[in-house]
Amino acid sequence: MNFVGPTDRREPATEPRLGIRPNQFQFVVFTFVTFLVGATIGIERVAVPPLARQAFGVTSILYTVSFLSAFGLVKSVMNLVSGRLSDGRGRKPLLVVGWAFGVPYALLIVFANAWWEIVVANLFLGVNQALTWTMSVTAKIDLVGPRRRGLAVGIDESAGYLGVGAGGYAAGLVVSAYGLRPAPYLVALGVILVGSMLSAVVASETLPWARSESKNHTPGGTDGSAPGSVSSPSVVSLLKFMSWQDRSMFSICQAGMVNKFADTLVASFFPVYLLHRGMSLPQVGRLVGVYAGVWGLGQVLSGALADRIGRKAPITSGTFLIAAGLAGFAATNLRPAYLAGAASMGLGMALAYPNLLTAVGDTADPSWRGGALGVYRLWRDGGYAVGPIVLGAVAAAGGITAALWTGAGLLLVSGLLLATLFRETGPRSASNR
Repeated sequence: MNFVGPTDRREPATEPRLGIRPNQFQFVVFTFVTFLVGATIGIERVAVPPLARQAFGVTSILYTVSFLSAFGLVKSVMNLVSGRLSDGRGRKPLLVVGWAFGVPYALLIVFANAWWEIVVANLFLGVNQALTWTMSVTAKIDLVGPRRRGLAVGIDESAGYLGVGAGGYAAGLVVSAYGLRPAPYLVALGVILVGSMLSAVVASETLPWARSESKNHTPGGTDGSAPGSVSSPSVVSLLKFMSWQDRSMFSICQAGMVNKFADTLVASFFPVYLLHRGMSLPQVGRLVGVYAGVWGLGQVLSGALADRIGRKAPITSGTFLIAAGLAGFAATNLRPAYLAGAASMGLGMALAYPNLLTAVGDTADPSWRGGALGVYRLWRDGGYAVGPIVLGAVAAAGGITAALWTGAGLLLVSGLLLATLFRETGPRSASNR
């Protein structure tokens, strides 16, 4: 794709330096912002699902997971919108606006009288997560440049999912001491306040770094597709390019979506499934903790590895590992197999998840990087919208085991598509010379 970036009339007097070390203060700021974004969703994962039965008497599995579908639908669409807007208006304004949407989310849950109000609250959370996380990871990619991009995204995703774990742990303590409402959401409001202040006062706008990199970037699709040279590609052009014109980017987008199918199973189905298999709630928590911990901590090493050997091997092998982990849960009732399955899924996520984003960053010209990342995240977080419906329907018809096998099969197919269609985008590939 031969999109050419616009001339920047606000170019700084001195050329920004790319890299983690020259920008370490801002890199740390945006990393902590990502941690806070993750903490917000971590509180949600622990504190919201029990409300369905305990506060509103909801027993239907499809209705219970409807909050996750609502969240995923809005987040995926807003990823697209925010990514495109950020290329022209900057990352920082959208980051600040994203935090503002977290306030009505928390207040709606505090005062909700019916489950549909929880679903509405998750529409606000979807906007919050789309704007804040998309902007924070894009800002890091802007600052670092191409050589350490994998490491930067690995650190970002690691910080975010460690934040998910910390938020969930804090929510569990608060719920056990003070109940399901309002205490966890007061904690969420505190996290949102800190994130807002950091984003508005301390964080810098990173578009100048992206435009500096753009001067030395050779644009182009990984398979040579190029719909024409334009100064500001339209959303439709980006959707076409990412979704089917460039086969490599199509393989990345579908892999991101199917990854979220797997995470949907962990977030919404695993607790019910494992409790039914005779495990206690603390045992379930430990298994989920292994999955999240290996995923969160492993992404830094995975990103650094991909900077050395390329993106394809970690992404493809990671996708197959997630499939194997799900199959392990579905095939046996042995506790050691469950532990191995959780570790396999976590390792697979650590290998694939950050490097999918990095591959998009490798391919996109910095002048339209935000839009390209927005399209990818539209696909990826669309998995949160579609996954609960598809897997919930399978579970309703054939049981949760059938849903696990379905998820494993989809991931196997996804890995085969990656192996066949994805062309290397790493620093040593032709697209980045």
